[in-house]
Amino acid sequence: MGRLARTEGLTEVQQEIVTTVRGFVDKEILPVATELEHRDEYPTEIVEGLRELGLFGLMIPEEYGGLGESLLTYALCVEELARGWMSVSGIVNTHFIVAYMLKQHGTREQKDHFLPRMATGETRGAFSMSEPGLGSDVSAITSKGVPDGDAYVLDGQKMWLTNGGSSSLVAVLCRTDEGHPEGTAPHRSMTTFLVEKEPGFGEVKPGLTIPGKIDKMGYKGVDTTELIMDGLRVPRDRVLGGTTGRGFYQMMDGVEVGRVNVAARGCGVAQRAFELGIAYAQQRHTFGKAIAQHQAIQFKLAEMATKVEAAHALMVGAARKKDSGQRNDLEAGMAKYLASEYCKEVVEDAFRIHGGYGFSKEYEIERLYREAPMLLIGEGTAEIQKMIVGRRLLEEYRFQG
Repeated sequence: MGRLARTEGLTEVQQEIVTTVRGFVDKEILPVATELEHRDEYPTEIVEGLRELGLFGLMIPEEYGGLGESLLTYALCVEELARGWMSVSGIVNTHFIVAYMLKQHGTREQKDHFLPRMATGETRGAFSMSEPGLGSDVSAITSKGVPDGDAYVLDGQKMWLTNGGSSSLVAVLCRTDEGHPEGTAPHRSMTTFLVEKEPGFGEVKPGLTIPGKIDKMGYKGVDTTELIMDGLRVPRDRVLGGTTGRGFYQMMDGVEVGRVNVAARGCGVAQRAFELGIAYAQQRHTFGKAIAQHQAIQFKLAEMATKVEAAHALMVGAARKKDSGQRNDLEAGMAKYLASEYCKEVVEDAFRIHGGYGFSKEYEIERLYREAPMLLIGEGTAEIQKMIVGRRLLEEYRFQG
């Protein structure tokens, strides 16, 4: 492990976990990632390996069979996974957000039912807010849940589900207007439903269809799908937390920790791009010497390393703040924004260092160049992060005139 992006103050257990994950990445992911990515193939063997490592239960409490680790430990593991192949970190991260929402907001029965199976990876999670006609404007969702006896009937179309096909549990945000008077703020009439389904594509249960994978520029391997609900019946005891109208807050809580993990993904991809760039700069020769000896390349390497270090530090700070029990939306927004922007820049500099070979699919940097842009829009666009940060700063520094 190089000098960059080290984390001070870790316990022996944390160090052991992160070292184990890094070893798994070096041995099991990096040698096959680019080939699997080019084929857009789901990494079944890698995911099975992660299950055996216990990574699906990393933050699930020990009473439910998990490891009970902190958000920081989890984020550092995500950073390592993204360094190997960002798609793998996405498979775990989406599962983790649903487990976190259950842990924080679920009823006792819901926790007892789902968390032990999520800890082993037997049940795999996905969550769904976005819809085809909206992106960042979550309050404008049109999917509805209408009470009908002992169930709710769900109708609507969802978009951009990571793990949409491979998951067996989806947390779905819908509008439920019951009990809310006219004029109620839109975010106060939303509910999270826990939808159980069979993995796969097509009609996976009556009223629920998962069309095939969306063909994407990057972030391949992981299945990203739509979700179509047409008369889908969900039992009342599968309302997250047992009470309607709390869905927006539950989802935002999940996304808040998800943003720390997207920041961690940016850190991991940037680290890998730096590793590739500095290695290639020492191997490639022009004008009689390695290009690493040219001042222009050294300047690039210095800038890249500084960005890797800065993004890592901000991400670690955001995770530690959440672990301390404090609100971290400001820090998570900053970390996600900076890490995704710096990741894009570090990857592009590594791409430039590779010259014409960076454009070849034989070189790993080509894959990273297509993966980095997803971080600019995933878990809220860069612009949304700046809005969140700006509003929180105005709260913190309110002018006392």
